[in-house]
Amino acid sequence: MIQLERTSVMNLENAIRGARNPMNSWNRSDSYYDENGAYILGPNDLDLAKRLRKAGSDHRKFVRQIFVSVDITAPLYWWKEYDTYKIATVANSCSTMHKIHSRQFTMDDFSCDHMTDGAKAFMQTVVDKLEETRLRYLETKSKEDWYDLIQLLPSSYNQMRTCSFNYETLINIYYARKDHKLAEWHTFCDWIKTLPYGEELIVAEGK
Repeated sequence: MIQLERTSVMNLENAIRGARNPMNSWNRSDSYYDENGAYILGPNDLDLAKRLRKAGSDHRKFVRQIFVSVDITAPLYWWKEYDTYKIATVANSCSTMHKIHSRQFTMDDFSCDHMTDGAKAFMQTVVDKLEETRLRYLETKSKEDWYDLIQLLPSSYNQMRTCSFNYETLINIYYARKDHKLAEWHTFCDWIKTLPYGEELIVAEGK
Protein backbone atom coordinates (compact mmCIF):
# COMPACT_ATOMS: atom_id res chain seq x y z
CA MET A 1 0.00 0.00 0.00
CA ILE A 2 1.21 3.48 -0.80
CA GLN A 3 -0.57 6.84 -0.85
CA LEU A 4 0.78 10.03 -2.42
CA GLU A 5 -1.06 13.17 -1.34
CA ARG A 6 -0.75 16.97 -1.36
CA THR A 7 1.56 17.10 -4.38
CA SER A 8 3.10 20.48 -5.24
CA VAL A 9 5.28 21.23 -8.27
CA MET A 10 7.22 24.49 -8.14
CA ASN A 11 9.59 26.70 -10.13
CA LEU A 12 8.68 25.50 -13.62
CA GLU A 13 8.63 29.07 -14.97
CA ASN A 14 12.10 29.90 -13.65
CA ALA A 15 13.51 26.57 -14.83
CA ILE A 16 12.31 27.15 -18.39
CA ARG A 17 13.65 30.71 -18.41
CA GLY A 18 17.02 29.35 -17.28
CA ALA A 19 16.95 26.75 -20.05
CA ARG A 20 16.99 29.66 -22.53
CA ASN A 21 19.97 31.40 -20.92
CA PRO A 22 22.73 29.62 -22.91
CA MET A 23 21.42 30.91 -26.23
CA ASN A 24 19.89 34.19 -24.95
CA SER A 25 16.65 33.05 -26.59
CA TRP A 26 14.21 34.46 -24.04
CA ASN A 27 12.31 36.27 -26.79
CA ARG A 28 11.18 32.88 -28.14
CA SER A 29 9.53 31.93 -24.85
CA ASP A 30 5.78 31.45 -25.24
CA SER A 31 4.64 29.94 -21.93
CA TYR A 32 1.93 31.48 -19.76
CA TYR A 33 -0.29 31.06 -16.70
CA ASP A 34 -3.83 29.86 -17.34
CA GLU A 35 -6.96 31.01 -15.49
CA ASN A 36 -6.34 28.43 -12.75
CA GLY A 37 -2.81 29.65 -12.07
CA ALA A 38 -1.11 26.66 -13.73
CA TYR A 39 2.01 27.36 -15.77
CA ILE A 40 1.49 26.14 -19.33
CA LEU A 41 4.44 25.50 -21.64
CA GLY A 42 3.92 27.00 -25.09
CA PRO A 43 4.94 25.05 -28.21
CA ASN A 44 8.37 26.73 -28.43
CA ASP A 45 9.26 26.17 -24.79
CA LEU A 46 7.93 22.61 -24.76
CA ASP A 47 9.91 21.73 -27.87
CA LEU A 48 13.10 23.12 -26.31
CA ALA A 49 12.45 21.34 -23.01
CA LYS A 50 11.91 17.99 -24.74
CA ARG A 51 15.04 18.34 -26.86
CA LEU A 52 17.19 19.24 -23.84
CA ARG A 53 15.66 16.41 -21.79
CA LYS A 54 16.60 13.82 -24.42
CA ALA A 55 20.10 15.28 -24.93
CA GLY A 56 21.28 13.90 -21.58
CA SER A 57 21.93 15.09 -18.04
CA ASP A 58 24.61 17.63 -19.06
CA HIS A 59 22.10 19.47 -21.26
CA ARG A 60 18.95 19.14 -19.16
CA LYS A 61 20.17 20.98 -16.07
CA PHE A 62 16.90 22.91 -16.02
CA VAL A 63 14.97 19.84 -14.78
CA ARG A 64 17.03 19.96 -11.59
CA GLN A 65 15.31 23.29 -10.91
CA ILE A 66 11.77 21.88 -11.09
CA PHE A 67 10.89 20.99 -7.51
CA VAL A 68 8.30 18.56 -6.16
CA SER A 69 6.87 18.13 -2.67
CA VAL A 70 4.51 15.30 -1.69
CA ASP A 71 3.24 13.49 1.40
CA ILE A 72 3.87 9.75 1.06
CA THR A 73 2.37 7.10 3.33
CA ALA A 74 4.04 3.75 2.76
CA PRO A 75 5.21 0.66 4.68
CA LEU A 76 8.63 0.56 6.29
CA TYR A 77 9.78 -2.12 3.84
CA TRP A 78 9.22 0.36 0.98
CA TRP A 79 10.92 3.20 2.83
CA LYS A 80 14.04 1.03 3.23
CA GLU A 81 14.32 0.93 -0.56
CA TYR A 82 13.41 4.59 -1.01
CA ASP A 83 16.25 5.54 1.36
CA THR A 84 18.69 4.41 -1.33
CA TYR A 85 18.09 7.84 -2.88
CA LYS A 86 20.13 10.43 -0.98
CA ILE A 87 20.97 12.98 -3.69
CA ALA A 88 18.60 15.94 -4.07
CA THR A 89 16.02 14.41 -1.73
CA VAL A 90 14.72 15.60 1.64
CA ALA A 91 12.16 13.89 3.89
CA ASN A 92 10.56 14.68 7.24
CA SER A 93 8.90 11.62 8.75
CA CYS A 94 6.35 11.00 11.44
CA SER A 95 8.38 9.80 14.44
CA THR A 96 8.06 6.15 15.38
CA MET A 97 10.28 6.65 18.41
CA HIS A 98 8.23 9.51 19.87
CA LYS A 99 4.69 8.70 18.75
CA ILE A 100 4.45 4.90 18.43
CA HIS A 101 2.37 4.71 21.62
CA SER A 102 0.12 7.71 20.93
CA ARG A 103 -2.85 5.93 19.35
CA GLN A 104 -4.51 2.55 19.05
CA PHE A 105 -2.99 -0.07 16.76
CA THR A 106 -5.35 -1.42 14.10
CA MET A 107 -4.88 -3.45 10.92
CA ASP A 108 -5.27 -0.20 8.97
CA ASP A 109 -1.86 0.88 10.28
CA PHE A 110 -0.19 -1.85 8.21
CA SER A 111 0.11 -2.76 4.54
CA CYS A 112 -1.72 -6.08 4.32
CA ASP A 113 -3.16 -5.74 0.81
CA HIS A 114 -1.12 -8.62 -0.64
CA MET A 115 -1.32 -10.98 2.36
CA THR A 116 -3.08 -14.31 2.15
CA ASP A 117 -6.00 -14.92 4.52
CA GLY A 118 -3.80 -17.03 6.77
CA ALA A 119 -1.15 -14.33 6.97
CA LYS A 120 -3.79 -11.70 7.74
CA ALA A 121 -5.14 -13.83 10.58
CA PHE A 122 -1.65 -14.10 12.06
CA MET A 123 -1.07 -10.40 11.52
CA GLN A 124 -4.16 -9.68 13.60
CA THR A 125 -2.55 -11.48 16.54
CA VAL A 126 0.56 -9.29 16.12
CA VAL A 127 -1.59 -6.15 16.06
CA ASP A 128 -3.46 -7.33 19.16
CA LYS A 129 -0.15 -7.94 20.97
CA LEU A 130 1.14 -4.50 19.97
CA GLU A 131 -2.03 -2.86 21.28
CA GLU A 132 -1.84 -4.83 24.53
CA THR A 133 1.77 -3.72 24.97
CA ARG A 134 0.93 -0.12 24.10
CA LEU A 135 -1.79 0.04 26.76
CA ARG A 136 0.54 -1.46 29.32
CA TYR A 137 3.25 1.05 28.42
CA LEU A 138 0.82 3.95 28.90
CA GLU A 139 0.29 2.74 32.46
CA THR A 140 3.83 1.71 33.35
CA LYS A 141 6.07 3.93 31.16
CA SER A 142 8.37 0.93 31.32
CA LYS A 143 11.36 0.97 28.98
CA GLU A 144 10.94 -2.79 28.52
CA ASP A 145 7.40 -2.28 27.21
CA TRP A 146 8.61 0.52 24.92
CA TYR A 147 11.31 -1.74 23.48
CA ASP A 148 8.72 -4.44 22.93
CA LEU A 149 6.71 -1.97 20.84
CA ILE A 150 9.70 -0.92 18.76
CA GLN A 151 11.14 -4.38 18.21
CA LEU A 152 7.83 -6.13 17.57
CA LEU A 153 6.78 -3.57 14.97
CA PRO A 154 6.54 -5.30 11.55
CA SER A 155 8.07 -3.79 8.42
CA SER A 156 4.54 -3.53 7.00
CA TYR A 157 3.86 -0.62 9.39
CA ASN A 158 2.82 2.48 7.41
CA GLN A 159 4.75 5.70 7.96
CA MET A 160 4.06 9.13 6.48
CA ARG A 161 6.86 11.39 5.27
CA THR A 162 6.81 14.74 3.53
CA CYS A 163 9.31 14.35 0.69
CA SER A 164 10.88 16.74 -1.77
CA PHE A 165 12.93 16.12 -4.88
CA ASN A 166 13.51 17.53 -8.35
CA TYR A 167 12.66 16.20 -11.80
CA GLU A 168 16.20 14.91 -12.41
CA THR A 169 15.98 12.75 -9.29
CA LEU A 170 12.59 11.49 -10.44
CA ILE A 171 14.08 10.51 -13.82
CA ASN A 172 16.61 8.34 -11.99
CA ILE A 173 13.98 6.82 -9.70
CA TYR A 174 11.54 6.15 -12.54
CA TYR A 175 13.95 4.18 -14.69
CA ALA A 176 15.46 2.32 -11.74
CA ARG A 177 12.11 1.23 -10.28
CA LYS A 178 9.44 1.11 -13.01
CA ASP A 179 9.81 -2.69 -13.41
CA HIS A 180 10.32 -3.47 -9.72
CA LYS A 181 8.48 -6.41 -8.16
CA LEU A 182 6.95 -4.24 -5.39
CA ALA A 183 3.54 -2.90 -6.40
CA GLU A 184 4.26 0.28 -4.42
CA TRP A 185 6.96 1.26 -6.90
CA HIS A 186 4.53 0.86 -9.80
CA THR A 187 2.09 3.20 -8.05
CA PHE A 188 4.93 5.67 -7.42
CA CYS A 189 6.01 5.58 -11.08
CA ASP A 190 2.40 6.05 -12.21
CA TRP A 191 2.24 9.13 -9.94
CA ILE A 192 5.39 10.51 -11.60
CA LYS A 193 3.59 10.38 -14.96
CA THR A 194 0.80 12.58 -13.58
CA LEU A 195 3.14 15.46 -12.68
CA PRO A 196 3.08 18.54 -14.94
CA TYR A 197 4.88 17.47 -18.14
CA GLY A 198 5.93 14.26 -16.41
CA GLU A 199 5.53 12.27 -19.62
CA GLU A 200 7.63 14.74 -21.64
CA LEU A 201 10.31 15.73 -19.11
CA ILE A 202 10.66 12.63 -16.91
CA VAL A 203 9.49 9.59 -18.88
CA ALA A 204 10.41 11.13 -22.25
CA GLU A 205 9.20 8.19 -24.34
CA GLY A 206 11.68 5.79 -22.82
CA LYS A 207 14.74 7.85 -23.67
